[in-house]
Amino acid sequence: MHISGILKPEAVKVVTSASSKKRLLHDLGELVHTAYGVNASEAVDALMEREALGPTGVGHGVALPHARLNDIEHVCGAFILLEKPIDFSAVDRQPVDLVFGLFAPQNAGVEHLKALALVSRTLREGAVCSKLRANREPATLHTILTEAQAVQAA
Repeated sequence: MHISGILKPEAVKVVTSASSKKRLLHDLGELVHTAYGVNASEAVDALMEREALGPTGVGHGVALPHARLNDIEHVCGAFILLEKPIDFSAVDRQPVDLVFGLFAPQNAGVEHLKALALVSRTLREGAVCSKLRANREPATLHTILTEAQAVQAA
């Protein structure tokens, strides 16, 4: 599995400001709707349900919100870089500015977990996060995310 297989270039966005975690999840829902045709309100509802189980802010300014949906066939992702970090109830209590949302079919057992592990490994790399934070162009952000894995594999 590769990030390039789950993240379309049009599913990458820079958001100048999100007033709250809820607003950010709405932005994520709109982004997956635009990029993949996913029902935005179902995506937001599923993300909110998942967040209610426990926050998906994994630390170091990174959040990995994820959810399972009925109307998709493959795991897909969306990435948002926030110009102004927000509180995401992260495990280290640090505000979040790198958000990679993952959406999987209801019956995607191992595939969903593999995608989550892949994204988590990629965003644990300090150099990758630094590059992401230093850029504001969605195409460049997509390239950084998709090439990071190729470098790790080499």
